[in-house]
Amino acid sequence: MHTHHPSPPWIPEAGREAGGAAGALADGSDRPTADASGNRAMARSRAAYEYTEAEDKSMRLGFLLIAAGLLSLLGLGCCWLRPALQERGGGGSANCTVLAVRQLGERFACTFSCGAACRGTARYPCLQVLVRTSRSSAPALLHEDERQLRTNPKCSYIPPCARDDQENSENVTYKQKYWKEKVGSQPFTCYFNQHLRPDDVMLKRTHDETVLLHCFLWPLVTFLVGVLIVVLTICAKSLAVRAEAIKKKKHL
Repeated sequence: MHTHHPSPPWIPEAGREAGGAAGALADGSDRPTADASGNRAMARSRAAYEYTEAEDKSMRLGFLLIAAGLLSLLGLGCCWLRPALQERGGGGSANCTVLAVRQLGERFACTFSCGAACRGTARYPCLQVLVRTSRSSAPALLHEDERQLRTNPKCSYIPPCARDDQENSENVTYKQKYWKEKVGSQPFTCYFNQHLRPDDVMLKRTHDETVLLHCFLWPLVTFLVGVLIVVLTICAKSLAVRAEAIKKKKHL
């Protein structure tokens, strides 16, 4: 007579443990897959935002122009803008009228060039133009500009230096006739500088509004062009990435 033996009670438990282990392995295998897919998505996103060689050159050019604009503004501000503001801060304009035009007996030396390695010395007579200003009744000595005033503060005009002294004298005589006959008693605008020589006036400024404009304009233009290049490159890249993402969504 065949006797039926019941199954041990631990077999189903072992099966359940094996099943649980298999489920745990299955769950564990799902997590690395999700992590890997996330890493691949992040890698694709980073690759999409990487700049091409042309875009990288464009960005470098933009940053170079920005730096050049800032350095130019700083350099021009120190070399040109500061002296110009000091000149304008210590001076002003006035109306001038010629009182007397005369040549002194004294002659001054000037240096002329006769070639690459040739230089010589010539002489020219001293011309003085005395004017009356609207800010003072005392006569003032007129100069061409600040540079001429610093070179020869005793004279009103320095001719282009020629080898022949007679040619220099003729140039000074022509300028003397110009002030006597063409200008005469007609009022004209002159400028003074309290820091340099308060008793003298100048026909024109060395640092005028045009110089101040160029000190600001060209560095600012360079800076703005650099900013524009960088902004346009970033915007173009962003639009290209968005367009590629929309294209991929349509194909899914």
